Amino acid sequence: MQKIKILHIIKSLGRGGAEMLLPETLKLHDIEKFEFHYIYFLPWKDQMVETIENAGGKVTCFSASNNIKLLQQYSGVIEYCKTNEIDVIHCHLPWAGFLGRLVFSRTKIPVVYTEHNMQERYHIATKKINQFTFNSQSLALGVSEDVTNSIKKNINPKIPVKTLLNGANTDSFRRNPDLEIKTKKELGIPENALVIGNVAVFRFQKRLIEWLQVFKEIETKNPNVYGIIVGAGPLEEEIKAELIKLKLEKKVFFPGLKTDVKPYFSAMDIFMMSSSFEGLPIALLEAMSMECAIVSTDAGGIKEVIRDKQDGLTCKVEEWNKLSELCQVLIDNPVKLNNFKKAARERAVNSFSLKRMVDELEEIYLSVMK
Repeated sequence: MQKIKILHIIKSLGRGGAEMLLPETLKLHDIEKFEFHYIYFLPWKDQMVETIENAGGKVTCFSASNNIKLLQQYSGVIEYCKTNEIDVIHCHLPWAGFLGRLVFSRTKIPVVYTEHNMQERYHIATKKINQFTFNSQSLALGVSEDVTNSIKKNINPKIPVKTLLNGANTDSFRRNPDLEIKTKKELGIPENALVIGNVAVFRFQKRLIEWLQVFKEIETKNPNVYGIIVGAGPLEEEIKAELIKLKLEKKVFFPGLKTDVKPYFSAMDIFMMSSSFEGLPIALLEAMSMECAIVSTDAGGIKEVIRDKQDGLTCKVEEWNKLSELCQVLIDNPVKLNNFKKAARERAVNSFSLKRMVDELEEIYLSVMK
């Protein structure tokens, strides 16, 4: 039987949420039925390449130093599709989406587009191009109801738009006590310390400067609390300057950009997010799967995942400074902390498993080919 060939197009293969999903979904896809190809454009953002190749994906970089040069690669992408007999193209995020729509308009190869963010958060030029080109594809997917509603409200597309909730590989993302001990030892965190963490790209919407301010308030009252923030990004200098200003250099650790985040999740007791906006963050689902208690703002799709006081503790986006009080509730009550750790894992397994997402995705690929 000839395999159905799927081409994922994405701007980079760094360690963002959308990028991290690609190798994780690939591991669960039916490789007897499907063959997966990947094209990306920023050669310096390649952290996921090896993981995808090891899982059986075929990765190609069409080097482009900016968004305009990315779009100019469309003829090369069309040639790639013809040579490799691609059946379905799956694009992620706007600029890859714009390119996919160019390819669709010239080849009529079915194009599925996944939107990971709210339309309101995009630059005006990105929004306008999105509105103008959106119907030149087969189907759009929002990663949360919030994202889907934002597409319908701002674009009012003629093509179908569905919600496909993100998922975490709950079999793979399991808490490991040995990794906890090892990671704490490597970072210099006492074995009996309580750890509050985050995994994020250092962008303004993650509000990591505010995260540090919240952590400072917690740490002042609780000297045995330590912090870990895994990631990197454009605001790294400002965030580390805030770390120094708050005199937290010996309390909050920055391991950098990591392709394997499981050791750090294993060391975290509380996963705290201070985001101003989100689609549906993969790191949140992974943290839940690894039994981290969740304390977060209710940004975007987070409120679709975390039912306040049931799966975790949340506050309104603009009331981010209440995060310290919510963490304190768990610090003061170890039984409650443990219950929320278990509740997070249960919620991830029951409602946000990656297997469910992959099964739905395969059905979508087959449906757009008809």
